[in-house]
Amino acid sequence: MTIRRAVPDITTADPAASSAFYRLLGFREEMNMGWVINLVSPSNPTAQVILMTQDATATVNPDLSVEVGDVDAVYEAVRASGAEIVHPLSDEEWGVRRFFVRDPDGTVVNVVGHR
Repeated sequence: MTIRRAVPDITTADPAASSAFYRLLGFREEMNMGWVINLVSPSNPTAQVILMTQDATATVNPDLSVEVGDVDAVYEAVRASGAEIVHPLSDEEWGVRRFFVRDPDGTVVNVVGHR
């Protein structure tokens, strides 16, 4: 299985203020959907931060996003392991296929692949 990137998902009540702060550190906005903002390092595009208020299509906010090469294969492996799926495998309107799984310590991981 190929991991393309791992990104912290930060819940914020004020996305604009949080985005302004991370821009001070050198990040730039790559995507802003209102409820979620993706910030990237211009010199290292795998260095990213995701800011969100409330996930628009899930009942829980993830703590971490992991982009994988084959989300369906990872989903099957995670299901077979018996890990708790907290958001079902779904295709999102912004071009990703994803699901959320809870790790043994309770961290919610957004496993995502781009379509």
